[in-house]
Formats: sequence, C-alpha cells, structure tokens
Amino acid sequence: MDLAFWCIFAAGLVTGFSKFSVGGMGLLILPLVMVAVPGPEALGVIVPMYLITDLMAILMYRREISWKVLAALLPPAFAGVMLGGWMLSGIDPASFTPLLGAIIIAMLALGLWLDRRPSGLMRHPLAANLTGLGAGFISLVANAAGPLFSLYLLEQRLSKEAYVSTRAWGFMLINLAKLPMLMSLGLLNSQSLALSLQAVPGLLIGVTIGYWLLRRINLTQFKWVIRIMASLAAIKLFAFS
Repeated sequence: MDLAFWCIFAAGLVTGFSKFSVGGMGLLILPLVMVAVPGPEALGVIVPMYLITDLMAILMYRREISWKVLAALLPPAFAGVMLGGWMLSGIDPASFTPLLGAIIIAMLALGLWLDRRPSGLMRHPLAANLTGLGAGFISLVANAAGPLFSLYLLEQRLSKEAYVSTRAWGFMLINLAKLPMLMSLGLLNSQSLALSLQAVPGLLIGVTIGYWLLRRINLTQFKWVIRIMASLAAIKLFAFS
C-alpha cells in the first residue's frame, strides 16, 4: 500500500473522529487528502466521506437537533454554496492552499475576540445570516467551514449532543447542495468516489473513538481542543503552499 492510500485512510479516520467529537479537527482532512490528490480536486474526494459520517451522526444523534438554529443558518448557506461555486470555477490553483490557511486563521481570531468581548454577537439574528453565507461559501471553496459553524453553534449554548447532531444535519444538507456544483466543475466523478470509499475503514475507527471521547470531555475543553486542532490545520495548509 502506498502513501496515497494511507493518507486517504488517515483522512477517513480524522473525518469520523471530527464528526463525532471536535469539529475543528476536520480542517486537517484536506491537507491529508491533498497528499494523494493535489489541488481543488481533493474537494471531490472529501464530500462523499463527509456524507457517510453525516448520515451516521444523524442516525445516532437524532433527538436533540436544534431546528431553530438550522432554519436560520441553511437558507444563507445554500446561497453561499452557489457563490462559492462561482469563485471555485475561476480560482488559481497556486493560491488554493494559502487561501485555506488564511481562512482558518481568520476564523480562529474571530473566536478569540468573541471570548474576550462576550457581547452575544453570535446570537444576533444577523449573525446567522452571515455565518450561514460564510459557511456555505467556505465549505464549497475550501471545505473548511467547520470552525465558523462551530463558533456559531457553541455560542448558542447547545448541549454536546445537540451540538453534534445539529452540526451533522447542517453539514449534511450543505454537502448535498454541493454535489451538483462539484459534479458540474468536474471535481466529483467516479475516480474521486473510488478514493472516497478507500477511507471507509478509517471512518469507522474514527467514529468509534470520537463517540467515546465526546462523552468524557467538558465544554471548556471541547472549545479549546477545537481551536488547537484548527491551529494545527492552518500550519499544515501553509506547509503545503
């Protein structure tokens, strides 16, 4: 087995773990996949992996979904997906990875600022529109909307289980909306789907570990693990540029 296989396997492991525990760790997935599939084409490999774990998460956490939060986030998120598709069609491959690193750092800075100035900004109705639009756009262009989505959900004071299930439903619907866009751009095809399926064993292991950890970590630790993992992802992305 070559390096590409193990990178896809590791990406599956992180995907499963991230979906069932600390969302910020999901930002490590794209750098791992880009070892096997350089450039924007890696986005077509990731989305089917995400959909598999989204389905598993909503089956397991189906009783504590915050539909009110999703109703506020999803309409602007779908608009963001369309905007992202327009930008992705003309993006310069050379600027792809540093753009991802910059996005992550910007979102981490926002989270730290909100911690120091707890103004309830993320609970303002306008925040849902901006977060949804940004999440849809960044999810399509960079598959890196996890921290932005997580910041918003954490400020809604959901339980850990409601956080995971609401995030899973939100991203499943966003990822479904991304499918026709990625197919039209030629980034999602039979070859990318075959690579996605190689990640299934890693997905199952990651889900098991993430589910076990979620029940043993408090909310303060939860937030900081997200930020630490996102910081590591930013370093990884700049290393690839």
